[in-house]
Amino acid sequence: MIRAAVRVLVSNWDGGYTIPSRRLYPHQWSWDSAFVAIGNARWSPRRARTELLSLFGAQWYDGRVPHIVFNPAVPDGAYFPGPAFWRSRAPSGSATSGLVQPPVHALAAWKTHLAEPDVAFLRRIYPRLVAQQEFLRVARRSPEGLVSIVHPWESGMDNSPAWDLPLQAVEAGAAGFVRKDLDAVSADERPTDRDYERYVALARAYRDSGYRDPGAFQVEDPLFNAAYGVAESTLAGIAAECGFDPAPHEREAASITAAMVEHLYDDGLFHARDVRTGCLVRSSSAAGLTPLLLPGLPREIVNALVGTALDRFALKDGVLPSYSPSAPEFDTARYWRGPSWINLAWLVWQGLKDRRPDLAAPLAEGMIAAVSGAGFREYFDPFTLRGHGCHDFSWSAALILDVVAEHGLEGVPAAGGEVGEQPGGFGEAGDVGDHVLL
Repeated sequence: MIRAAVRVLVSNWDGGYTIPSRRLYPHQWSWDSAFVAIGNARWSPRRARTELLSLFGAQWYDGRVPHIVFNPAVPDGAYFPGPAFWRSRAPSGSATSGLVQPPVHALAAWKTHLAEPDVAFLRRIYPRLVAQQEFLRVARRSPEGLVSIVHPWESGMDNSPAWDLPLQAVEAGAAGFVRKDLDAVSADERPTDRDYERYVALARAYRDSGYRDPGAFQVEDPLFNAAYGVAESTLAGIAAECGFDPAPHEREAASITAAMVEHLYDDGLFHARDVRTGCLVRSSSAAGLTPLLLPGLPREIVNALVGTALDRFALKDGVLPSYSPSAPEFDTARYWRGPSWINLAWLVWQGLKDRRPDLAAPLAEGMIAAVSGAGFREYFDPFTLRGHGCHDFSWSAALILDVVAEHGLEGVPAAGGEVGEQPGGFGEAGDVGDHVLL
């Protein structure tokens, strides 16, 4: 399993960063690179540092880290929306999108440092991480002290049912585009054409405003805000390691945690909030469990989230669906509307490891079991663990390396099924077999 995971990361390496998938995602994605760095740190910390510094090399003057950095060697028509759509460049000259993604990068930088301490790396990336947070505070903060997203793509959970209601305020424009995703993945597993029309209309309006006007979709997402808060907690540790004052980061982490509890929490789960209406967008998204990552979350809230995870998400079974199976919108195979994702499970696992190791262990084993049976797929049926989406997906491979390094493989069934039958299968020999996890 370790050899196969490393092989996926090696084959998806593009010289300075790792693409998510050869067939569908031929460029660099923001939070994908953060997750990849976490896995790379387990076998090649140097490559993990390179991954993060490459991404932040495309940071904008205002501090935003774009959610896509385009590879100029890839033909313009290979991915939509491509650089011609976004019409934006970083100061480095790289063509990028104008959206962002959850700021999990400080956590990735810290884990990379822990794998192979390198204060010079921390000193180099720390001001860039601070600028990323500052952009979110300046451009996206609401009076309630929360950070908003302006597009479902910024949530990372693009097609979640949590966005169905806010998206109703978006007028879907004429198609006028060709969906490249359906060339690689079945339409039954992807967002609908209607969804894409709204996504493109939102992105076009934001682009035409010079990436300043949030437009018709402005939502405070619990996962995004949890990532922001964890980034501040992590930056406190990085600041201390670099000889800087950690107190401002500690205060900001406490502030965002309190704001989330006050404005986003209700009835055992965190929900998104529509900034335009001021109302909670009640849903059954597993994003509402990710505030377990926040170290300052009150104990009673932690206990309530654990109860919800057990009752509504069947966490005791070791597999975390992205949406509650009891909800009418749940779908076992469609993008972010129910399937299990390794990165989402990993985030919740991080929040449970110290608080509830009895629940963290089966969740780790569930992630390992999923890739054991189906390979490093993009997402999985939460009941059968059948793989969906792309094969050889980078963050699935990377985060499994991290899970295996901490949890081990004892008690996990041997690999089988698709894994041994496709390139990169677990039983295949190769030149990366001698790497050892840190």
